Amino acid sequence: MAKKEKKGSSGLTKSEVKSYRQMLLDKRKILTEDIKRMEGDSLGKSRQDQSGDLSNMPIHMADISSDNFELELTLGLIENEERQIREIDLALTRLEDGTYGVCENCEGKIPKARLKAIPNATLCLKCKELEEEGMI
Repeated sequence: MAKKEKKGSSGLTKSEVKSYRQMLLDKRKILTEDIKRMEGDSLGKSRQDQSGDLSNMPIHMADISSDNFELELTLGLIENEERQIREIDLALTRLEDGTYGVCENCEGKIPKARLKAIPNATLCLKCKELEEEGMI
C-alpha cells in the first residue's frame, strides 16, 4: 500500500507546498527581470537616445508629449510588477506559516485550480467576486 503524504494546516501536502513555492519563485524571477529590462530600456537613457534621434535640432512638442506618455506607461508597468512581487513575497510567507491557500476573508480554502492560475491569490473565487462588486 502506498504511503499517504501528510497534509499541513492549510490542507496542502509537502509536495504541493514545494510546487507552489517554485511557481511563486519562477513568477517572481520573471517579474524582476522584466523590471530590470524596462528600467534599462527607458529610465537610463536620454530623450535623444530613446528616440534614436541623431540630430541636435530642436524637438517638436508632440515628440516630447509622446516620449512622456511612453515613460509614464513604463513607470506604471514597473509599479504594477513591483506590486505583484510584493504579493508573491506575502504568498511565500503564507506558505511558510501554513496559511497559504486559505481565503483571507472567509477563511475557506482557495481551490487548487485558482492557486495554479493565480499562485498569489488571497481570496477564494466567491470572496473575490464580492470584492470586485464592492461588497467587501
